[in-house]
Amino acid sequence: MPRRRIGFWYRFAAVLCKPPLVVLIKRDWRGMENIPAEGGFITAVNHNSHVDPFAYAHYQYNTGRVPRFLAKSGLFKKGFVGAAMRGTGQIPVYRETTDALSAFRAAIDAVERGECVAFYPEGTITRDPDQWPMVGKTGAARVALTTKCPVIPVAQWGANELLPPYAKKPNLRPRKTHHVLAGPPVDLDRFYDKEMTPELLKEATEVIMTAVTRQLEEIRGEKAPATRYDPRQERIEQRRRTQAQTQVQHKAGQEEGQGT
Repeated sequence: MPRRRIGFWYRFAAVLCKPPLVVLIKRDWRGMENIPAEGGFITAVNHNSHVDPFAYAHYQYNTGRVPRFLAKSGLFKKGFVGAAMRGTGQIPVYRETTDALSAFRAAIDAVERGECVAFYPEGTITRDPDQWPMVGKTGAARVALTTKCPVIPVAQWGANELLPPYAKKPNLRPRKTHHVLAGPPVDLDRFYDKEMTPELLKEATEVIMTAVTRQLEEIRGEKAPATRYDPRQERIEQRRRTQAQTQVQHKAGQEEGQGT
């Protein structure tokens, strides 16, 4: 299937965004040969800064295969932002649906039309203390197994040094380098043509996240932790700690009351 033309809106966005990116960050971009020249595919990208969607989009724009990011459907409805989202071909996610597959129908359709759909499988900026990729959500795996399209693992590092996770002010000096490394397609063959159970999707997602992490290990020149950070498990543990602390305080209060 032929690639989609970049189009006016994406070129307009590039005119606005590329000059400041070129000024603010240097580039160490590798693996462009792994970005498919034709046909639909997914990129699975780690997320560690509010700046990195722009920096990563710059990388892939230069390959000629522009990414279509997933975004809340409400952003497409009003004003200039909505017009820009529609014009650049971003992908609305209809989270109000109760059907998990239907929530990603637009992404599936885009891939089947020959588009590139960029997923941040973590769903948010990493909360890992050392900024390694977290446990991923299953949306990318769901679309990949439905379409049987290639999944390209992409790691990036450097935008987080310009604007650290959840920071409000950028760190402009010294000038940072944006490192990107795209790897070969993830092997998901063993998951095809099987019932998409939660267990299967989690297993496929972990294979994808392992591939992304492997690319980031090469960029950083170090090994990731053996256990992937799980924000859901961390919330459970935090609640347990809070409950335990409350019980200790309550017991101490009772003992103090009995002592008086």
